[in-house]
Amino acid sequence: MNSRLVRLFGYFGILAPIVGFSVIFLSIRTAPWFSWTGNALSDLGVEGFTAVIFNDGLTMTAAVMMAFAIGLYELTKEDRIGRIGFRFYIAASIFLLGIGFFPETTGDVHYYFSVAFFMALPLSLLFFAFYMFRNGMRSLGLLSAVLGAVAALVWVPSWGAVAIPEALSALAAGTWSAVLGAWMTRMEGEEDKFSIN
Repeated sequence: MNSRLVRLFGYFGILAPIVGFSVIFLSIRTAPWFSWTGNALSDLGVEGFTAVIFNDGLTMTAAVMMAFAIGLYELTKEDRIGRIGFRFYIAASIFLLGIGFFPETTGDVHYYFSVAFFMALPLSLLFFAFYMFRNGMRSLGLLSAVLGAVAALVWVPSWGAVAIPEALSALAAGTWSAVLGAWMTRMEGEEDKFSIN
């Protein structure tokens, strides 16, 4: 493991949710018609200046996630379970890129990317939880397990519209990204990989 790369790309883990939620709230501010209980977040990507902000912002967020994934790869590349978590995370970032490139106006392809994104993201966190528990990082493992479960279980209730579960799932994953990213930026060497209990 290259701890220098882990530290460097950990900053992107902190940045990803900042960029993502800034884009969402900026888009909502330009869309007075938007309703948390009546819309999907992707409705923001349909037309006008709001769509430009939202769709371009999602692709930017996906790019930041991909940069963070480099650090995740370095952190987990010697562990089979960790590599699975990394693969789900990089897949989620690719699916988010697809959501930005293929807005609702493109039809079913947008729906498929959206479903894939909100499936891959919690799976990534849960595999990272398994990786962390088995490598002695109990606090990070517990955080990953809880936030991964939240990101998945918010979809269980019946919602009138999906903006709220989308935001809650993204918030859970964004919190995980920021906390893990901050921890990664403080890594000083190979021994720090197992320093959180």
